[in-house]
Amino acid sequence: MKLSSWLSTVALCASSIAVVVMPTPAIAGELDGKRFDGVFMERGKTSGDADTLTFKDGRFRSSACDKYGYSDAAYKTTAQGDAVVFEAETESARYGKLVWKGFVRGDKLDATVTAIRSGKAPVENWVVAGEKK
Repeated sequence: MKLSSWLSTVALCASSIAVVVMPTPAIAGELDGKRFDGVFMERGKTSGDADTLTFKDGRFRSSACDKYGYSDAAYKTTAQGDAVVFEAETESARYGKLVWKGFVRGDKLDATVTAIRSGKAPVENWVVAGEKK
């Protein structure tokens, strides 16, 4: 086999592999401009704090967390079937970090929020909300 034929075969295989492993992200800003009203509650509880979740200019914010000093944060999205999956990490100087992992399907938002504080066990919280139009 000639070197040029071998290099062409290697290049073809490499480009085929790259196509197979490349992920398909959600459209950037797909959630921007959306607001969801719902409830933020600790896992196992049946009630919690009213919450408005806002996606704006690539940033995510939870109104229920404002009183605890949590900041807004950049968020990432990916597509998963008919849902938009999002992730964000908000921080408070006093209370630590909240790791947000959730999805939006239609006008419904569901998320798990893990509270991480130094020296304490992580606490899992939930948010369920509907889009405010």
